[in-house]
Amino acid sequence: MSYAVQRDSSRRLTGLVAVVAFHVVLVYALVHGLARKIVEVVRAPLETKIIEEIKAPPPDKPPPPPPPKLAMPPPPYIPPPEVTVQAPLVLAPTITAVTNKPPEERTPPVFNAKLCDEPPYPAAARRANETGTVRLRFLIDVNGKVLDSKVERSSGSRRLDEAARAGLSLCRFRPGTVNGRPEQSWGSIDYVWKLE
Repeated sequence: MSYAVQRDSSRRLTGLVAVVAFHVVLVYALVHGLARKIVEVVRAPLETKIIEEIKAPPPDKPPPPPPPKLAMPPPPYIPPPEVTVQAPLVLAPTITAVTNKPPEERTPPVFNAKLCDEPPYPAAARRANETGTVRLRFLIDVNGKVLDSKVERSSGSRRLDEAARAGLSLCRFRPGTVNGRPEQSWGSIDYVWKLE
């Protein structure tokens, strides 16, 4: 045990000598100005430079404005073509036999447009300022009712043509007669469409 105590005291003595030597060196450095030289080395003069901000060069020209948004124009109105339907050419039969029978007595049908109610002007045609005259060819039965109708000459507006056909189907006419008996007969009529 005594051996351990000696060893411990020699360690303490060595540590104490080292601490004293360190303080002696430190005091010597302070007295002779070594500390000031270290501070001067550490505190070397600072160089400062003023750096100007680098600005981007101005653009040569301002960018062009974006193109305006254009709405698609409505499609152009192209009137339907005029369709002319001609009645088939009927040749008069040649007389091959002679009879004592008197010729048939025919009366033409009566087409009085004033007896018909005028069809209403189509709203879409009125908004589009459509006008014109349509000629209709139609077939009347023995009771004066319209059986069939066709556009013989268009007004240039399909809406007006169809409205005229619809109005014609509501009309009653006096049919033509053969020997006093009514019979089917064809006729034609013009409808004039104008805005008032």
